[in-house]
Amino acid sequence: MANNLLFYGKRVCFLGAHPDDIEIGSGALIANIAPHTELRCVTLSDNQKNPALTHLVEEHYRSMEVLGVPESSIILGTFETRRFPHYRQEILEFMVDLNHTFNPDIVFVHTKADIHQDHSTVTEEALRAFRGKTVLGFDVIRSSYGFFPHFLCEVTEEDVEKKIAALAEYKTYASKYYFDEKITRATLVRNGAIAERPYAEGFDILRIIGAFGCREMLDACE
Repeated sequence: MANNLLFYGKRVCFLGAHPDDIEIGSGALIANIAPHTELRCVTLSDNQKNPALTHLVEEHYRSMEVLGVPESSIILGTFETRRFPHYRQEILEFMVDLNHTFNPDIVFVHTKADIHQDHSTVTEEALRAFRGKTVLGFDVIRSSYGFFPHFLCEVTEEDVEKKIAALAEYKTYASKYYFDEKITRATLVRNGAIAERPYAEGFDILRIIGAFGCREMLDACE
């Protein structure tokens, strides 16, 4: 923790297009902060129009449970996969309503380096819906191009193990290379190396809103 920038959100929202996106991009951080803050993990498509993915919803709930996220903090939408650009306005209105009802302090969403049409739509509309909020971008390794983490969050070995265990709940995707435990761990080690820490989850900065706190203010909060 020495020399770490300390940041805090009473309410933190994670937004993903499809089941597994949030866990791939932010699972270790979620495991780290779940005991300390109020979360909403919001996935806009349940991906149930694909008959090969019938177990995906239950796998998503089990995965989130491993990370410490209760079912009451999970929202699963029904927007049609690969058709998000067509439903741009409806997605915006969905997020505006979420902003009003949950009022998050920090929002995590897909990186701007992500080239999947659904992922990029989620990010663009989130930046519109959550004006005045800090927004950070996570990486879903299979669909990004040119991602580099500029905001690094230190996580623990326990958080890493929980992220790996959470992704293992997706039996549907067991054969996918990006669910390989070695890739998950290597990514967290690599981000940790950038931060000169054992492990870190990495994000890019879409919008940071902050205020500088003097030592006296920090002492008063302890």
